[in-house]
Amino acid sequence: MSTTTAATTGGPGADEQPPVDAWTVMERFYAAEAAYVASGGFGKASYDRVAAYLDPEVTLHQAPGLPFTGTGTWRGHDGMERFLARFSEVWESMEFLEQEHWGDEDTVVVRNRVRFRARATGREVDTLIVQLITVRNGRMLECRPFYWDPEAVADACRPCDTDR
Repeated sequence: MSTTTAATTGGPGADEQPPVDAWTVMERFYAAEAAYVASGGFGKASYDRVAAYLDPEVTLHQAPGLPFTGTGTWRGHDGMERFLARFSEVWESMEFLEQEHWGDEDTVVVRNRVRFRARATGREVDTLIVQLITVRNGRMLECRPFYWDPEAVADACRPCDTDR
């Protein structure tokens, strides 16, 4: 088991080899994802840094009922870009507060404690997300996130009665 308190920054350079173990792939993906969201997402940030860590056949399975899940399953680079565009519309920022991971070269389970700030409300939510991730050839192939408190995540995005 390994614990990390913050995600690594930096995307792949021209001479950088793809990471070999699943955790390294995800650590770099999380940094790219957070930078993409912070930059405003689709139309405001380059998706290339995120895409560098995604297999062309990547599949993301999101739980229904969250404000950014849409259809629930997002496939390929186009699907992931659409998901992250929606995700970036909902969230102004995401900060990885704690990360623990278990796994090997092809599979990793990650426990993330994340703080999100909603664009529409400015409210923050500090929550746990556990992800089961499969990596192929140094890129994320499949991700299944499980949110500890999906209602709290959704509530952060909903206007309060006093906000109306």
